[in-house]
Amino acid sequence: MDETLVDRMRAYLDAGLAMDVEALDATYDPAFENVRCDEEGRTVTLTKDMFMGRFRALKARGVSIGESVDDATFLTTSTYDAYGSIVMRRVQDGLPVFYTFVWRRAPHGGWGTLLREFTYEKDISALLKLTA
Repeated sequence: MDETLVDRMRAYLDAGLAMDVEALDATYDPAFENVRCDEEGRTVTLTKDMFMGRFRALKARGVSIGESVDDATFLTTSTYDAYGSIVMRRVQDGLPVFYTFVWRRAPHGGWGTLLREFTYEKDISALLKLTA
């Protein structure tokens, strides 16, 4: 397990909880995409602009995206060339949700920006309605 990747993930999750839109904007790579799929095989792809628009709107309304990430467990990491992946599991509404995050190394050698997020959850029908 690459602990530097785990530490970078924790910093990212903490920025989300704090609704630190500046830190989130710096974290998401300009080419960031979140590909979400569910058990029915439905998929949707969200871009950095979509994510940042949602975060900014929530922050403007004084709403946060959660209270804790204590349920997050990191299952494995993998590093390759200028990239690293980390698989995370969380529980939402009593159901497991699995994520794979792909990070790009920064020029100085640490983990720079978040390039991809692949998410598997039970049902994304509500998200599909929002993005239609």
